[in-house]
Amino acid sequence: MFKSIAAALGLALTLGASTIQAATISGAGSTFAAPLYAKWAEGYKAATGMSLNYQSIGSGGGIRQITANTVDFGASDKPLSGDDLAKNNFAQFPTAVGGVVPVVNLPGFNPGQIKLTGAQLADIYRGVIKKWNDPLLQFTNKGLRLPNLPITVVHRSDGSGTTFIWTTYLSTQAPHWKSEVGASDSVAWPVGLGGKGNEGVAAYVKQTQGAIGYVEYAYAATNKLTFVQMQNREHRFVMPTAASFAAAAAGAKWSAVPGFGVILVDQPGVASWPITGATWVILHKNQKNGPQVIKFFDWSFKNGDAAAASLSYVALPNAVKSQVRKEAFSQVK
Repeated sequence: MFKSIAAALGLALTLGASTIQAATISGAGSTFAAPLYAKWAEGYKAATGMSLNYQSIGSGGGIRQITANTVDFGASDKPLSGDDLAKNNFAQFPTAVGGVVPVVNLPGFNPGQIKLTGAQLADIYRGVIKKWNDPLLQFTNKGLRLPNLPITVVHRSDGSGTTFIWTTYLSTQAPHWKSEVGASDSVAWPVGLGGKGNEGVAAYVKQTQGAIGYVEYAYAATNKLTFVQMQNREHRFVMPTAASFAAAAAGAKWSAVPGFGVILVDQPGVASWPITGATWVILHKNQKNGPQVIKFFDWSFKNGDAAAASLSYVALPNAVKSQVRKEAFSQVK
């Protein structure tokens, strides 16, 4: 009798564990997208009871984990190529658009008060411009008295899609950067301190006077960091806002690239933020929890635009969401 009870109890525990497991989907990767996925997950759990366990470990880590099949989806701000998608039998689709912003720790200056060009940013990150009162920076910021402070460069230490967006942008602005450093999710930085994740970069900048770093806009806003204005392709200085991110994405031809892998840096338009990027989800086309992942993002596409806007992300246009459903969601079984 005791054996029967024990067996029944064991079966009940096993079923309970299966139910708990089935009620959770797992993802890992992009810190750029982490605030958005946390917000979407909160709403989705309230609506359906399904939980999302998301690890904000950087895009490189997300790609490694989905390749190893240890999570249900990977998240990356660097899209995989068509060849990589085909080789791994992956589906890939964008979920939102946002902005990467330079942030500084300069007491006495307000957000958006300091202006930088792309070439100046590249020279700062190459270690060529070393002080805030450098004549080149002072020329761009006429009327401001920039401090005689050394510039402490802060960058990502982990493989990062945010770094991919950042270095891709710098490569469009400075031939020396393109030839000496290049564009990737992980590069050999000429100078600077490395912080893990957007969180690590934000923390370093916040505690280091004279520092400059780059983070996704939501981290700048949440941590009350001082962002700068950037000169765009039309030689206009613009602020990082949802409207300027949307302007950069307005002309994107999403379906022209395998896996919707459109790069949005240095886009035309007088209102465009020059360091704009999308974030993507990557998952195996055939996997146990694949349909649950699709249900989560389909719900988020239908119900999550307001949450995205509250964090200054730009939701995908409805026409693009329809394309994603037709060309990506339908591939996952």
